[in-house]
Amino acid sequence: MPHTTRVLRSEWTKIRSVRSTLWTLATALIVTVGVSAAICAVTASQFDKLGKQQQATFDATQTSFSGSGLGQLAMIAFGVLVVSSEYSTGMIRTSLAAVPQRTVFLASKIFVATMLVLVVGMATSFLAFFVGQALLGENSVSIEDEGVLRAVLGGGVYMTLIALFSMGLSFVLRSPMLAFAILMPFFFLISNILEAVSATKKYAHYLPDQAGKTITAVVPESLNRPYGPYEGLAIMAGWAVAALIAGWIVLKRRDA
Repeated sequence: MPHTTRVLRSEWTKIRSVRSTLWTLATALIVTVGVSAAICAVTASQFDKLGKQQQATFDATQTSFSGSGLGQLAMIAFGVLVVSSEYSTGMIRTSLAAVPQRTVFLASKIFVATMLVLVVGMATSFLAFFVGQALLGENSVSIEDEGVLRAVLGGGVYMTLIALFSMGLSFVLRSPMLAFAILMPFFFLISNILEAVSATKKYAHYLPDQAGKTITAVVPESLNRPYGPYEGLAIMAGWAVAALIAGWIVLKRRDA
């Protein structure tokens, strides 16, 4: 236990000593809240112009998380930097020499990063919700309404899972350039394109981001998925666990 405690402290020191890593978390909060606020303000001003069907199925809660699509890119950057920066600098050799138990090394890094991301993710989610609802005015909802608190908490969990997925894949790829080259285009463009094309839409429903975001939906008609919010989050969690297991296998079998 004392050895594990020292490893945890070491991982915390690594994260907080790299400014670019911490800046990605700040960026995630600012971008998510800022973009969501802008969309909520525009939606409030144009709400009367929406069709009756759109007004009837309007999900005020999910609208307050409209900026999460961009904010998640910063969380992806955090996940990549936490892992692959050690590979790019060669510090991974020193880390594994100090902690030869690779499972302990990976678990400690994941634990410290998860706790940090969860705090930032929850703060981002609650702030985005309250700012968004204030801007929506008469079309807003209360956090005490049915399903709303679940959606807000789920928003923070989703941001945590997207970072964990990125960390797992980064252990597999071991290169920040390669990880960014795959993850950024996939979550920013490819996933949304597959969701928009009728031929691939039913498969895109099960992609990590498309499934995970359903946890922020409160109005059933706005889901447009063959599963509910909890099932969607479970799918996202499955992707994250699979990525972490793959990363653990690669870390155990490959040399630094």
